[in-house]
Amino acid sequence: RFCLPLVLASLPTMATGEQIPAALQDAWGDFWLFRFFVNAAGYASIVVPGFLLIQYFKRRNYLETGRGICFPVIKSCVFGSEVKSVHQEDGSLPPRVEPPESSTARQVFKLLFCAAGLQASYLTWGVLQERVMTRTYGATETDPGEKFKDSQFLVFMNRILAFTVAGLYCALTKQPRHGAPMYKYSFASLSNILSSWCQYEALKYISFPTQVLAKASKVIPVMMMGKLVSRKSYEYWEYLTAALISVGVSMFLLSSAPNRHVSTVTTFSGIVLLAGYIIFDSFTSNWQDALFTYKMSPVQMMFGVNVFSCLFTVGSLLEQGALLESLRFMARHSEFMAHAVLLSVCSACGQLFIFYTINQFGAAVFTIIMTLRQAFAILLSCLIYGHTVTVVGGLGVAVVFVALFLRVYARSRMKKRSKKLPPGETPVQKV
Repeated sequence: RFCLPLVLASLPTMATGEQIPAALQDAWGDFWLFRFFVNAAGYASIVVPGFLLIQYFKRRNYLETGRGICFPVIKSCVFGSEVKSVHQEDGSLPPRVEPPESSTARQVFKLLFCAAGLQASYLTWGVLQERVMTRTYGATETDPGEKFKDSQFLVFMNRILAFTVAGLYCALTKQPRHGAPMYKYSFASLSNILSSWCQYEALKYISFPTQVLAKASKVIPVMMMGKLVSRKSYEYWEYLTAALISVGVSMFLLSSAPNRHVSTVTTFSGIVLLAGYIIFDSFTSNWQDALFTYKMSPVQMMFGVNVFSCLFTVGSLLEQGALLESLRFMARHSEFMAHAVLLSVCSACGQLFIFYTINQFGAAVFTIIMTLRQAFAILLSCLIYGHTVTVVGGLGVAVVFVALFLRVYARSRMKKRSKKLPPGETPVQKV
């Protein structure tokens, strides 16, 4: 009985292979791998009974035998209407609605509005994310303060607000008739909350610029997941730009800065968590791509995924007793409350800006804006939190962003060429 805690207590040191700060040695329960399995067990306590119920209703042929007031709910959750549409050209979003003829000044204003909204939402979100996960609250001359440790609570805060915003949007605007079985959102939801948890948790071990560059390199596992999940094929330029991104990220990670702060040193745990984020996020995008074969809008997708995200996270937090603990931390530190709420607002507003920008200007313009946002995020983080970047690391960053812009350019060229293809000849699907 006493061996397991001792083994778990030694895992953080073995995993990182280096001296662990005293703040992380308070309890073996603070080790990220242990928390990951505890969270996963909480999700399993909801997923497993749900899976058994779905199998039960399917075996009973409930569509033919069921009746009563619960029938519409069970039909929507388990069976749906099973109405599918032809797969959209973009794969994940419906075709862009061409705006009516308007003045150039109006279009420029819309573009500036979209760019400013995306930059403000996600740059603020990035700065707050690093503040919440890497700095203490309540520090005084005699008290060093305390750090907020529960990344899952932040995921819950983000998802509950996104769920509310998407629900209000769907209620107030006309949406397509929903046809997908609700339970299918749970797969994307589970991978989404795990990827977000890994993203928050990784900041305890790596610097924010490292995390941003790792996100840029996720096109590689997205392509791999596309092969496995959606059976997609890719052009040579996609493999070339993916290789360039890998080279740039490797240059940045392998560069060393002698004056780098201890808290920003890249550790083995941080790399593992980043890999987890990229893998889970790649699955999420490809599963959502498959779900869009049903007639639904992006906001309906946002609503469906966040319904299950709220269910999973609040269930796990209640089982661990972490919800009340996090709320008590919020009550002790009003600054943390403001940061957590603003973090959630930026996340929800950012998603709405994404949908509006792609609808108005297309995916290429959106990708350019978000690529610039990544570069600004690295610069802002270095200025505010004092991260240092070597010459080799700076070259690596440049290689990554050149590859991303080449990717946008090549994709736009391919899209124009695909419009000229004769009927019956389909272009290669793209990430």
